[in-house]
Amino acid sequence: QLQLVESGGGLVQPGGSLRLSCVASGFALDFYAIGWFRQATGKGREGVTCISTRGDPTNYLDSVKGRFTISRDDAKNTVYLQMNSLAPEDTAVYYCAREQGPYCSGSVRGFDYWGQGTQVTVSS
Repeated sequence: QLQLVESGGGLVQPGGSLRLSCVASGFALDFYAIGWFRQATGKGREGVTCISTRGDPTNYLDSVKGRFTISRDDAKNTVYLQMNSLAPEDTAVYYCAREQGPYCSGSVRGFDYWGQGTQVTVSS
């Protein structure tokens, strides 16, 4: 059964850090690009970043540049999102998703499987 499972979310103070993990099962991770998305309460889902099978990152959100880093460890079937200098506006449910191929397409329609999400709350 194909699955993506996120973990690592939680409550953190402004300026703090979190590392999210996305563990893949049921398919060979090294054939697919993986993206991270987020959705805040009352807002639409937005793309954060994506990583190709070669490890090349594509950032979709200017506000996280220099603060968020995506990486992958295919041997562990895991993609990570390191989030530093977190701010209240980063509060959202974060989702990982599988691209339909090895490259980051830049379109939500390019992602065919999604995890259930993990809540990130940035608050003092």
